[in-house]
Amino acid sequence: MAVVEKLEEKREHSFFDDVLKYFDNAAKFLDHDPQLLEQIKYCNSVYRMRFPVKCDGEIEVIEAYRVEHSHHKLPTKGGIRFSIHVNQDEVMALAALMTYKCAIVDVPFGGAKGGIKVSPRTCTPEKLEKITRRYTTELIKKNFIGPGIDVPAPDYGSGPQEMAWVADTYSTFYPNELNAVACVTGKPVAQGGIAGRTEATGLGVFYGVRQACSYKEDMDKLGMTTGIEGKTVAVQGMGNVGYWAAKFFHDAGAKVVAISEWDGSIYNTDGIDPEALLAYKKEKNAVVGFPGSTHIGGPGAALEVECDILIPAALENQINGDNAANVKAKLIGEAANGPITPAGEQILLGNGIMIIPDIFLNAGGVTVSYFEWLKNLSHVRFGRMEKRYSANMNHNIVQAIQEASGKTITAAQIAMIERGPDERDLVYSGLEETMINAYTAIRNRMMNTEGINDLRTAAFAEAISKVAVSYENLGIFP
Repeated sequence: MAVVEKLEEKREHSFFDDVLKYFDNAAKFLDHDPQLLEQIKYCNSVYRMRFPVKCDGEIEVIEAYRVEHSHHKLPTKGGIRFSIHVNQDEVMALAALMTYKCAIVDVPFGGAKGGIKVSPRTCTPEKLEKITRRYTTELIKKNFIGPGIDVPAPDYGSGPQEMAWVADTYSTFYPNELNAVACVTGKPVAQGGIAGRTEATGLGVFYGVRQACSYKEDMDKLGMTTGIEGKTVAVQGMGNVGYWAAKFFHDAGAKVVAISEWDGSIYNTDGIDPEALLAYKKEKNAVVGFPGSTHIGGPGAALEVECDILIPAALENQINGDNAANVKAKLIGEAANGPITPAGEQILLGNGIMIIPDIFLNAGGVTVSYFEWLKNLSHVRFGRMEKRYSANMNHNIVQAIQEASGKTITAAQIAMIERGPDERDLVYSGLEETMINAYTAIRNRMMNTEGINDLRTAAFAEAISKVAVSYENLGIFP
């Protein structure tokens, strides 16, 4: 059986097939109508496009996609991936995962995803802008974008600048649309974005792993104590998600012993400071050679170091049937989309390793994107209405306590207590609450459903059931 699985992986790997396998495995534990489950399982709309752009006097034809997986709730939601490796199978899989992520964290969107087959590293800013604006125009032509239709966001290879171009292009076509800026999230704050969006996915990873580590019963099985402080952490990928996840673990008292990037993996038993490494990476465009670290091999080497917590934060299929047996972590938090193949997962689970699945753990991005979308629709910055009121009330409370007790609080303590919440504070608070509640629901389903023994199956079952209930409650069937 193991030989067959390895042969399957060596053929052209289908990410979407992996998602279907996880779906089928979870659906066995649900009572919903089989035909309804079949509807939920597959993508509703797949838009494959090709369009020309002219740069430096030469015409280049660009291949791109937008997939809407589920319309049980609108708008659909999902990022736009800029990568030379983009293909339809990958975008379909990512769109499906978005449906389940949104359901797990109770964000009222259907799942979608976009992809443009281009390498941002080899493109000038001018070329990237032309491609992004033309891609947006193609989405507008086919009604695949809009505040109540389909709302893109950043993904691998894209960021706030590209989202600003998307919003501006959409606004050009709909100049009288009051909510035009809500057609996309992940924008710069000055263009309608939200404070905290940049670090949202990495912060969600931290909150999710921290919550998982709070259950003594679960940690005892792994031979670990509760909490994050003192844990050793390895991170594969020093992009936006990997950097922020590493930083939050580091700031919470964990020791980040290994980090990898495209040029290789580095290790330091005394720990690596993510902020210092980021500064080095910006200067050298590499992590290998970082002072005090040891080069231990290629980008995949960080996956195999001995540690308490492993965070794969790069691309899909990084842990598979070939290398899963070499993983020495006790807990794996999937910060990337689909970093573990089904064959790899069976090996990991067989070795007693706990896996926190991607459809929960990296939902921080879409959660904060939801907050941004709400901000755009309400046209009011979070915190603007209550920040000063809260600060004044806290000031009055401090004054009353000092008068009643006869004791004086230090200026630093007063400043900390009196400070009202700003937008980032509220975003962090909302994200923390979301991740804690979602993990609790997943764990409860695993503990209370006979036959479910892993968090991924529990997460898929929780998500699929929520989508099915939406269909059933809304009476969508004619």
